[in-house]
Amino acid sequence: MPTQIIPRAQAQRPAGVGNALPLGTRMAEFEVLKVIGEGGFGIVYLVQDHMLQRRVAIKEYMPASLATRGQGLEVVVKSERDRSLFDAGLAGFLQEARMLAQFDHPALLKVYRFWQANGTAYMVMPFYEGTTLKATLKNLGAPPDERWLMGLLAPLTEALEVLHAERCYHRDIAPDNILLLAGTGKPLLLDFGAARMVISDATQALTAILKPGYAPVEQYAEVPGMKQGPWTDIYALCAVVYAAITGAKPPAAVGRTVHDGYVPLVRSAAGRYSPSFLQAIDDGLRVRPEERTQSIDALRQALAIDGAGAGGVTVIVPSTRPPAAPAPATVLPPVAAPAMQPMPVPAAAQVASRRPPVLAWGLGIGGALLLAAGALLWLQRPAPAPAPATGATGPTPAANTVPVAAQVPAAMSPAATLSPAAAWSPLTEFDRIVQGRTPGFDVQAGAQQASLRIGRDRLAFTVRSSRDGYLYVLAHSGDGQWLLMYPNTQATQNRVRAGQAVTLPQANWPLDTTEPPGEEHFVALVSENPRDFSALQPVREAWFQKLPTGDAAAAVARAHTGAGSAFAGKAQCATPGCDAYGAVRFSVTVTR
Repeated sequence: MPTQIIPRAQAQRPAGVGNALPLGTRMAEFEVLKVIGEGGFGIVYLVQDHMLQRRVAIKEYMPASLATRGQGLEVVVKSERDRSLFDAGLAGFLQEARMLAQFDHPALLKVYRFWQANGTAYMVMPFYEGTTLKATLKNLGAPPDERWLMGLLAPLTEALEVLHAERCYHRDIAPDNILLLAGTGKPLLLDFGAARMVISDATQALTAILKPGYAPVEQYAEVPGMKQGPWTDIYALCAVVYAAITGAKPPAAVGRTVHDGYVPLVRSAAGRYSPSFLQAIDDGLRVRPEERTQSIDALRQALAIDGAGAGGVTVIVPSTRPPAAPAPATVLPPVAAPAMQPMPVPAAAQVASRRPPVLAWGLGIGGALLLAAGALLWLQRPAPAPAPATGATGPTPAANTVPVAAQVPAAMSPAATLSPAAAWSPLTEFDRIVQGRTPGFDVQAGAQQASLRIGRDRLAFTVRSSRDGYLYVLAHSGDGQWLLMYPNTQATQNRVRAGQAVTLPQANWPLDTTEPPGEEHFVALVSENPRDFSALQPVREAWFQKLPTGDAAAAVARAHTGAGSAFAGKAQCATPGCDAYGAVRFSVTVTR
């Protein structure tokens, strides 16, 4: 990446946007097409990647109160007395990108590369469309029900748990910082402008961007005994739920320390939601940090959220007034660049008004034709049609829809503990594979796009292991079809190294997407030694091995008495303890 921006001769600065780069400006392979949004700290652009022939989003560090666009497109500080503050902000911009690069979760943002140039810095992100939770709640016309809210809280709390495990706190959660992705309704946590890595008490001096009603009291000043921590994000998240239920944000936390006029939800919303749900939100909104719910794990327990993970969560529109079905999401593949690093942008999304779909694998005539061309069709059962909107006024106005750079989806959480006697199903068998993993043998995996558009996108996912081993990927559809996807006849060498990022499918066995829409589920397993799946008596189908389904699969599962699952295969070694492996689940959503 060059360190200088080269404007094209025909580049023109957008009218009314004085600090934005001129349209047509080139940064290596990237060409500025449009200004998506300009805030107080940065500008986000829609950009064409000419090398990969796709569109992405780029965010530029531009604190309008401190700097302006000078000659030659250089960003210059307005006054030398602002230099130290500008430089501190620039360092924070880059530090935050490096920090967020470590996270890989479907409800978090991700940046693919960043660089410094022209006196400032830039980040490249994937490009999605959707509607903010704030706009969605306004369009619903009535408070959402508990099931709808739980559909948001499950993936959001999981994402915060990932952040907090690394002592990173968002500190700016609000309805306008939560995106509901078009086509799926899955939530995405946006705007980490206030997020910081918290390593010691010294970081308490960092200033956060506060939203009255959503910011807890400890964010307003350095008060002894009121340090920031997981409870800080818990307050803001519970304030979001409070606003969804009541239609108004909670009283400002500072005012509550003098006179607490907060009316508990267990009284104000009684009868409309379960008492335990309302009590969990009230406990997360206690003014004093030490009296508040202390961890995301404790909040999830209070809400009775299990460990199913965020990857498969679909937000269900409440029956009170569901919005009209959204237009297809614009989902663009990520920039294939060296690891260079995430960031937030203006937000927006539409809630999907359908039940989670069920998919099926198939290789009919269409599949055979694609295989002949070097690609595999994904065939699925149609999802139920959206329920008609009652009293709805039609699709969300265009003014409420804003393109957004979004997080690449990550793997689902480790599965909840399952007993061997639990009712058998393909998904529970995937959970048993994950359950049987070796402690400390960590595997991360996730699709590069949360949603795949029919006829336009190809599946791509990345796997990384904490140990050397052999990689196996199993896939299944909602009707119980199983495939050993990797290794296969086109890719037989599945040895991976610790820390190595493996991207699949490879170029010689691409997987295209076709009708109808729905969900696909996967397990990535890395084994210390090669594994043998012959006991499952797989049948070769095209490039892959098809595993037992239905009653045959259930019989195999019942006959297995060891830890984990028979569908994890068996290690090809005789040494005791040589069966060590790591595994993780993830999924993708297919949309029109």
